[in-house]
Amino acid sequence: MPDLPTPKDATEAALFSEGWDAVLSYADLCTSGSLTAHQLANEAFALGMREVRAAARTHVRGAGRRTPRLPTIPALLTAVRDTAAAWEADGQGHKLDPDLRLWLNSGNAARFSGPPLERPVALRGLRDLQEADASLLWLAEVEALPLPTVARRLGLDPATVADELDQVRTLFRDRCHRAHLDTPMDAECRSYARLLDAVTRSAAADTPDDLSRHLATCVRCAEAAACLRLHGGGLPAALAGGVIGWGGLAYLERRRRAAEVRLGAGRPGADAAGGEPEEGGAGRHRALRGGLLAAAVLLSALALGVSMMPFGGSGDDSAAARDDRQPVADPSVSRTTSRPPSPKAPAPTPAPSKTRTARRTGGGKPRPEPQGSTSSAAHTPGPARSSAPAAECRVAYHLVDQWRDGFQAAVTVTTDRPLDGWSVSWTYPDGQRVAQMWDATVQQNGARVTATATDYDKAVTAHGTLSFGFTGTWQTENRSPYGFTLNGAPCAAG
Repeated sequence: MPDLPTPKDATEAALFSEGWDAVLSYADLCTSGSLTAHQLANEAFALGMREVRAAARTHVRGAGRRTPRLPTIPALLTAVRDTAAAWEADGQGHKLDPDLRLWLNSGNAARFSGPPLERPVALRGLRDLQEADASLLWLAEVEALPLPTVARRLGLDPATVADELDQVRTLFRDRCHRAHLDTPMDAECRSYARLLDAVTRSAAADTPDDLSRHLATCVRCAEAAACLRLHGGGLPAALAGGVIGWGGLAYLERRRRAAEVRLGAGRPGADAAGGEPEEGGAGRHRALRGGLLAAAVLLSALALGVSMMPFGGSGDDSAAARDDRQPVADPSVSRTTSRPPSPKAPAPTPAPSKTRTARRTGGGKPRPEPQGSTSSAAHTPGPARSSAPAAECRVAYHLVDQWRDGFQAAVTVTTDRPLDGWSVSWTYPDGQRVAQMWDATVQQNGARVTATATDYDKAVTAHGTLSFGFTGTWQTENRSPYGFTLNGAPCAAG
């Protein structure tokens, strides 16, 4: 951890620790080894803290005039991405993850540094909030901290913090709606903008067929819909992807895992983060405050270590031996809520890398079990054990958002072998149709879908990941796909 200024109090110490934890977690995703991850994290943390403090000084000199800026943690994560871009420009790109290098040289990266009105809606909406509101939203939704811990960090009343979070979600939605209307768009997108606002306000609202078809083919409007639709559990993914960009979903998963570690580390009489004790623990509380900085650093290191822990491998630091790239979704956890699990519940473990067996439904013929992980409510219990050999790839299927007749999804595949070109296939059980795909090209023959690498992302290192996203349509059901293969070889659920 870099040398930090002496914190003024325990709250600031905890915020510094959380900031470094977040930076190192994202830096590890961006690099090809732990040594370069620490190098990137150190440079980015120093840059980010300078920018945060400079923005704070500008705000003070403005005598109350608010300058739109990100809260501390997303600002630091932005500094990681900017530092990685500087490495690529300065000839140090070999230190970075190959997929990140491809992204940095694509049009996707330009959205985050281009004209302000063309940047992602989630990024603009978060910047347009008051900093305290933006911090509350980010810590609760993306960092997945328990609300009592968030309240203590931000000096809020724990009894009312849940109501405040609901109000901030509504404010964020309003800012995103305004940002979407301000975005340069063609006539078709403009004609649907106000209708999109209306149908995303309520979970019970029906989406007209023409709007569903439009959302299935327009990435920008689908992104806006994910920010505007507060119900359904898609807000954390919309925030992470819209603010961080590359690796947003993987970062989100790591932070959820780190939060689960913190929950599991809590003791009776203390909250999930080891903070405020229950009544009768005033003496323990005073002792804890005296050593909070050291405890926060150690706990953050533990959480980060578990969140980055590989499912297997020797721990070799070379890019060819690293397998700590985590999937973007955990098959045992639903994203229907942004609240972390109860402290009494054990942290979920990854699904075993075994092939899934067939199941029977309603006395009919056997049908394959869906593979990959998903946040869909229709996900079925864990698979039976199989004696088949372990697959050489693992897949995670993540349902980012869903509306009537339409949905947005992402697929992440981890491969044990290096690839110079790839093709990922799967089968939909309910007649779903893929409409538009990014970071891959798509072909669909009946229920079978095949995503093929583009020129800029066809190379994948051993134990690396490939990912792509898409929008699609569904009718009666939208269950998870099954039969995932990578270049024809079966993939296990990751």
